[in-house]
Amino acid sequence: MARPTKRRCVCRMPTQLLFSPYPCPPEAAAVILTLDEYETIRLIDGEGLSQAQCSEQLGVARTTAQKIYESARRKLATVLVEGRPLRIEGGEYRLCDGRNQACGADRCCKHLNKKGVSTMKKIAVTYENGAIFQHFGHTEQFKLYDIADGAVTAAQVVSTDGQGHGALAGFLLRQGVDTLICGGIGGGAQMALADAGITLYGGVSGDADAAVAALLAGNLSYQPDVRCTHHEEGHDHACGSHGGHSCGHGHCGG
Repeated sequence: MARPTKRRCVCRMPTQLLFSPYPCPPEAAAVILTLDEYETIRLIDGEGLSQAQCSEQLGVARTTAQKIYESARRKLATVLVEGRPLRIEGGEYRLCDGRNQACGADRCCKHLNKKGVSTMKKIAVTYENGAIFQHFGHTEQFKLYDIADGAVTAAQVVSTDGQGHGALAGFLLRQGVDTLICGGIGGGAQMALADAGITLYGGVSGDADAAVAALLAGNLSYQPDVRCTHHEEGHDHACGSHGGHSCGHGHCGG
């Protein structure tokens, strides 16, 4: 039996998930850059780390990190030489929980300071009757939790006032939210959250209060590569593609 692939530690999600040439050939198939491949590019070419430092931060052997990096560079070359779109998605990875000692405090994406204490200030959860609502773009309420010293100090339920999908990122930002727990969520909304600097924990279900407690305890189970699809008016489609717009995956190679 083959040994399972070790998930690579990713410390910062990309702010953009789709890059496309202009003009974009309609027949051009997108090149898929996985999140762990993206992370090697970010660390080595973006941060200037050595391959040894990169492997330590990913939590894999140096030879493994080298293979991931070489694969990423080949894909980027294909995009540039052949003029093809690039999508960033999938891969064998896990989001950094802030406990990776190889992460520089100025590089890690999670809400922990140098002493390992949570610096999250406000968590939002898509909310319905005490549970996590499973479609981010259609949620009518969020439960907001004020956090201090790694503990909940206050909580309230707020209405979204009919806003949906990408507009909800701005709504959360105005509420002072820095962290979101939800069920399914489309790619467009994910990019809007990333642009707003809001950390996402998607693919979570069950009791809202319990999920927040688990996150603060560092043991929340979530899906880093979550996507949202549901059925509406007899057609299956992804969240983020309503009202004449899409999450970005339907354009040029999507």
